[in-house]
Amino acid sequence: MKLFFTALICIVTSYTYAQNVAFKSSNFKEQKEEFKIAREQLELGTVLFDEGQALVFATQSPALKFEYALTHFEKAYAFNPKSADLNYKMGVCYLHSTDKEKGLNYITTAFTLNREVDPFINYYMGYVNHLRENYGEALKYYNTFEAEYKKADDFGKFVKKRKKECENAMSITKNPIRVWVDNVDELNTTANDFAPSITMDGEELIYTSNRANAHKPNELGFYDNEIYTTSFENGKWTKPTIAKGGINSEKDEISNCLSYNGTKMLISKVNDKGDYDIYESFLKGDSWSTPVGISRNINLKSNDMYASYSEGDVYIYYAKANQGGNTGFDIYISGVMNRSERRYGTPNKVMNSSSPFNEGPIYLHPDGKTMYFASEGFNSIGGYDIFMCKYESGKWSDPINMGFPINTPYDDLFFSASANGKYAYITSNRAGGKGGNDIYRVTFWGEEKIPAFSVEDYLLASITQPINDPQLASAVKVSETINLTVFKGKTIDDLSKKAVEAEIEITDNSTGKIIETFTTNSATGKFLISLNSGKNYGIAVKADGFMFHSENFDIPSGSAYNLVNKTIELKNVKIGNTVTLRNIFFDVGQSTLRAESNSELNRLLKLMNDVPKLKIEISGHTDNTGSATLNNKLSQARAESVVKYLVKNGIPLSRLEAKGYGSSNPIASNKNENGRQENRRTEFKIIGN
Repeated sequence: MKLFFTALICIVTSYTYAQNVAFKSSNFKEQKEEFKIAREQLELGTVLFDEGQALVFATQSPALKFEYALTHFEKAYAFNPKSADLNYKMGVCYLHSTDKEKGLNYITTAFTLNREVDPFINYYMGYVNHLRENYGEALKYYNTFEAEYKKADDFGKFVKKRKKECENAMSITKNPIRVWVDNVDELNTTANDFAPSITMDGEELIYTSNRANAHKPNELGFYDNEIYTTSFENGKWTKPTIAKGGINSEKDEISNCLSYNGTKMLISKVNDKGDYDIYESFLKGDSWSTPVGISRNINLKSNDMYASYSEGDVYIYYAKANQGGNTGFDIYISGVMNRSERRYGTPNKVMNSSSPFNEGPIYLHPDGKTMYFASEGFNSIGGYDIFMCKYESGKWSDPINMGFPINTPYDDLFFSASANGKYAYITSNRAGGKGGNDIYRVTFWGEEKIPAFSVEDYLLASITQPINDPQLASAVKVSETINLTVFKGKTIDDLSKKAVEAEIEITDNSTGKIIETFTTNSATGKFLISLNSGKNYGIAVKADGFMFHSENFDIPSGSAYNLVNKTIELKNVKIGNTVTLRNIFFDVGQSTLRAESNSELNRLLKLMNDVPKLKIEISGHTDNTGSATLNNKLSQARAESVVKYLVKNGIPLSRLEAKGYGSSNPIASNKNENGRQENRRTEFKIIGN
């Protein structure tokens, strides 16, 4: 008997809890005025909801309509939370927002209250289970809806896509990639925090947020998107601050891509017509300039967003809203016509990287052969997934899904990684976040690593290595070594120790061709350079009033990742100051200058011409291998070879002296090869001015 009454109580309780209370006056006889107000809010919200639904069928974004609808629905919900119709509509609104997780309980409540609340309830129950990673259950609901819907329209096709996403997910999640994905607590708020872009050393980060700021919120209470900066110190990110300068305004700005030398940035910004265009901002010191719109060939009547530079600024890649149909955003490429005027040619669609659905944020690898981008199409497991493709045989390869848990049934996009491949940052509105879009840190462990690039107020020239996987099964295996050297530091005055804005020139010593020229940060002197393996690089650092500084990086093919951090103290043109010429080369035991020395010799030649009264001593130095007599003779002959080059090119011999010191003036230990290599050098010293 006790069991009978317990069961009866459970049945009655369940029935009472699941009772649908419709918005009818007969249900609220004692609350006539309150009911009238709530019913008006429901009706106002429903008008906006229906307009949003129409956009869904047109494969356009309904987010704004649904956001406005929610402002009315929430007031009605405060009066009557047991309406199946209202719960359904609120759930649909949230599922089409960046706060998808909020929609899950509304839909399940609506289904519990009335399983026939709307013809689309089974579709959204499928989507709820899809987001909860109950893929088998999701397929059951999708199949039920599909059997009842029977229309061959775009929405019917979309349901088939959802089913395929579940099948993709069931396959991909069986073999998760070896990563941790963690919410970056110090960067995120209950607002939308997204579009992270980090420096290659992982110490600076720039991103976008619509958190509360000094501007006036819109009538929905939302603030505009602003660009923020933060630094990694003592194991965590510092408190984010709004980027200095004129880059932010009262309109929306979204960070897209920092150039490879860090002196400029592409952003998406709302124009006067309410559409997004691509703009460019330039860094000076610690301030970003007021953004300037780029070529009219790119910024047309449609929305243009998510741009990425290519190596050498030869091309720009971006996502463009399709005007000729309903395929959403596609990826386009445009070649530079006039860099100083920011003019680009007629854009062309990147076919293999465009699907029938939306493509999103793009990052083109500086090698020009690897692209990372977000897409709702291809073999996505739901929402936006992050993909990679490679440029091979004159075309882009089929995109490869980056795998789970980088990708989830939610939206996952904006991929940016450190040069060492240990960490990446992404944007996601997955379950468990603080609200809306959050920034997540991806930590790659074991031997599997992922490369990428990004920068803030450092200045960089970047070459990183792509993920190298020949196929997509269920997850991307990242195992290729990152073959680059990162050279970072700052330029300062050797006397005052204050920052100096200097020009850095990178030369391929084998060809004498200048690869890149840029300036260090005018406020901090900071710089960040990435050098691909397989080349001998000459690096010259020059500033007005100072002698040039020379560095050499001879990086064999296949060399592993290496980070070099150095403060470069620039010396004044002053008697007694010495500079090591690190890009002067001789064959072993010989004194004949090799062709790779020409760039360095010409820099010295320019200095002598720029300062006509300058007198210098060219000195040769060896390690302690071999006899002192031979070392003295060799070092003298090498110094004389440099003098002969300068004389041949117009410098009077009276301004030059050659001196061989052999192994008598070491600057490092001769007990190891690295030290001996440092000691084998050519220098010049100012002896008159």
